[in-house]
Amino acid sequence: MKYSKKERSWALYDWANSAYTMTVTTTVFPLYFKAAATDMGITASQSTAYLGFANSIASLLVAVLSPILGTLADYYGFKKRFFMIFLALGVTANLVLGFVPESQWLMLLFVYIITAIGFSGSNVFYDAFLVDVTEDERMDRVSTYGYALGYIGSTIPFIIAMAIILLSQQGILPFSGYTTPKIAFVLTAIWWLAFSIPMTKNVDQKYGIPREKNPIAGSFKRLTVTFKNIKLHKPAFLFLLAYFFYIDGVDTIIKMATSYGSDLGVSDNMLLIILLVTQFVAFPSAILFGQLADKLKGKTMLYVAIGIYTLICIYAFFMKTTLDFWVLAILVGLVQGGIQAISRSYYAKLIPKDKSNEFFGFFNIFGKFAAIMGPLLMGYVTYITGKSNYGVLSIVILFIIGGLILLKVPNDNVQIND
Repeated sequence: MKYSKKERSWALYDWANSAYTMTVTTTVFPLYFKAAATDMGITASQSTAYLGFANSIASLLVAVLSPILGTLADYYGFKKRFFMIFLALGVTANLVLGFVPESQWLMLLFVYIITAIGFSGSNVFYDAFLVDVTEDERMDRVSTYGYALGYIGSTIPFIIAMAIILLSQQGILPFSGYTTPKIAFVLTAIWWLAFSIPMTKNVDQKYGIPREKNPIAGSFKRLTVTFKNIKLHKPAFLFLLAYFFYIDGVDTIIKMATSYGSDLGVSDNMLLIILLVTQFVAFPSAILFGQLADKLKGKTMLYVAIGIYTLICIYAFFMKTTLDFWVLAILVGLVQGGIQAISRSYYAKLIPKDKSNEFFGFFNIFGKFAAIMGPLLMGYVTYITGKSNYGVLSIVILFIIGGLILLKVPNDNVQIND
């Protein structure tokens, strides 16, 4: 399948911002923060809990902003503007993260929260651009293509950062222990900005509504109308309810996996290698999910992913060795990109295109409010038990509830027109 210039440019933003997910969210920052926190006398389980709380705070702030910003961005010309604002916020904060003293662990968490807001906020509008760059019958493939590019693109700056860390540890490069992760943060910010340029140049808003005299008042009015007519959007909102639960489990595993592995005693270098291999596994898996969704329907593939994630949570409870963590990481790599990409494209087919930002605002608010609950649940259970494996096991109920609600969503995509 050949992709158009707009489709490629849109998908390339996944290549750009996935470096942030890989380096900051998943690997280097959690390890860096836990090491800095330990030096300040904070226990391993406490630092894991604090990181979970930070992720929850960032998710809450984005969730609160998303619906209003989404309705505003449905006016012609606004979508790109909001995308650029959050892109700039995320990249700038990511750069600043490299200059915060390691002894200021609260400041580290604060700046990390700002980076997460920029990343998540820009993705609200990036996801909504899917309806502008392609047609319904191509959405599954284009969406998974974006995630696949993201997995490969994220590995390049990560490999460079990991090489700097390893060479510094061996004395080949003249950098101290805390300097190397800071270099990784700066490198990630540069990568994120550079490969966002095609998106900013080649992708424009195709669907939208005419601007009103008072767009802010108009956006609140349209938001109110949507809620009043929620029965007209029943398939989309049923899907969002299911998504609320199962994506919570996915996001929690992504954000907390490194901290959990560290608590199990897996070495930092081994964690980095395992998560790098996971990215290479995820690349073909995401493409395969898109191909299978064409033949078996997106809903079927969502159930496949939910089932595997449920097994992952149960398996994680009994993990004891580094080999166990290898197995878990490979299982996650097989389904992580697929469940995210198919969720995005499945939902995009259910919503009215001229209100894509408003509805993707709902998509984001459901995802972000869910992402508050998961890390908070894992953090709380870990904190009161002192054992991370109980925290991971608690996540399994989110996949079960999400899968049950998904049964109510139509098997065939039903386009909303209003």
